[in-house]
Amino acid sequence: MQPKKLTIPDIRNRKNDTPIAELTAYDYPWAKVADTAGIDVILVGDSLGMVVLGYPDTVSVTMEEMIHHTKAVVRGVERALVVTDMPFGSYNSSIPAAIDNATRILKEGKADAVKLEGGVSMAPTVEAIVKAGIPVQGHIGLTPQTATSLGGFKVQGKNAQAAKQLLDDAIALEEAGCFSIVLEAIPAPLAKRITENISIPTIGIGAGVDCNGQVLVIHDLVGMYDRFTPKFVKQYTKINEPMLEALRQYKAEVENRSFPTEAHSFTMKSEELDKLLQLY
Repeated sequence: MQPKKLTIPDIRNRKNDTPIAELTAYDYPWAKVADTAGIDVILVGDSLGMVVLGYPDTVSVTMEEMIHHTKAVVRGVERALVVTDMPFGSYNSSIPAAIDNATRILKEGKADAVKLEGGVSMAPTVEAIVKAGIPVQGHIGLTPQTATSLGGFKVQGKNAQAAKQLLDDAIALEEAGCFSIVLEAIPAPLAKRITENISIPTIGIGAGVDCNGQVLVIHDLVGMYDRFTPKFVKQYTKINEPMLEALRQYKAEVENRSFPTEAHSFTMKSEELDKLLQLY
């Protein structure tokens, strides 16, 4: 039996219920694995620029790349809600452009919703997108697309005034119509306060346990890369070394001709081989 596809109301209704498990995925196989594992929300994050495409930042990612990867993810999903990041420049130039680009993500990419960064200043844009019939997940705190203006990849909201601004941002996004909000790299007590003061789910990433859900980059969670791991990431396994070992063993067996063996090869009838030898 095909699992029931999760909807926006399903996620909203988890505010005071079982916490929401959200993960990034950028292609068909990873989406298939995440969906099979029962992940509730799959985010096609613009982090794909750094994680999959090798860019130095998320700003370089284009609309075409986001749509391309969203289509691949959607093909691998039966149950999870699929949310796609709006890349930098696709929503912050004008409201009409934001609506057009959000429409493309749903119409061409087949995502269920979009995600964009920003609080009070982005609330009018969010409201316009929602009024156009497109669900929006908000994102405040550390916003990677504008990390440079925030002083780099640092914890946000550490003093009272900055914390109040994030509370204001969350309330503004709720009032604009967001169905949930990602809280990234903010103090856990602040995340708890925000969660208690809005009626939509909060999804934490480096924001403590009191959010209504959590999100991580799937490649970080499984230890895909041997590199710096942010404090908020828990590696549930480390597949980097077993993968490298498998590839090294493959290389060695190719070089010493122990692969492929007869078990991995195809044969032909001896009489057909004889005919071939007579022909050539």
